[in-house]
Amino acid sequence: MRTFFTSQGLWEIVNDGRQNPQDTSTLLVVEKEKLNKDIEMDSLALYHIQMAVEDSIFPRISGATILSRLGEFQGSAKVCIVKLQTFGRDLENAKMKDSKTIKEYYSRLREIVNQLRAYGDDIPKKRVVEKLLISLPEKCDPIITTIEEIKDITTFPMTELVGSLEAYAKR
Repeated sequence: MRTFFTSQGLWEIVNDGRQNPQDTSTLLVVEKEKLNKDIEMDSLALYHIQMAVEDSIFPRISGATILSRLGEFQGSAKVCIVKLQTFGRDLENAKMKDSKTIKEYYSRLREIVNQLRAYGDDIPKKRVVEKLLISLPEKCDPIITTIEEIKDITTFPMTELVGSLEAYAKR
C-alpha cells in the first residue's frame, strides 16, 4: 500500500495525517490553501482505502470522513508492540522443513519480514540473508559455504541467492 500511496503523492498524508486547526479564520490565504489541499488529499486517500477493503470491513469505515478515524485498524501502541514481538519470534524460530522448497521457505520469511516492516521494524537485508542461510537444512551447508566464500552476502541480490540455492537443491 505504501508504494501505491507514494505513487499517488498521498503517502505523507496517510503516514502523518493532517492537523485540523481550531480556528480557520486566523489562517493566512496560503495556509487555507494548504489546508484545503490536505483535506482533498486526505479524502482521496480515504477513498482508495475504502475501495480496497473487503465488503465485510467496508461498513465499519464507510462513515469515516478523515483518515484519522480509521484508527481502529492501526491498533494501539500496545497492540503494535505485541505484533512486533510475535512476528519477531516467528522470524527467530523459522526453520526450513525438508518438505518445503527454498522458494516456499523464502516466501514465508519475506512475509514475516514484510509484517515486521509494516509495524515499524526496519529489518536490514543482511539480517534476512543471514536468517535464510542459517535456517536451511544441513544438506545445503556445502552451497552455503561456497556462497559465503565467493560472494559478499551483504550486496548479493536475494533473487540470485534464492536462485543459486534452488539450483543446488534441484541437483
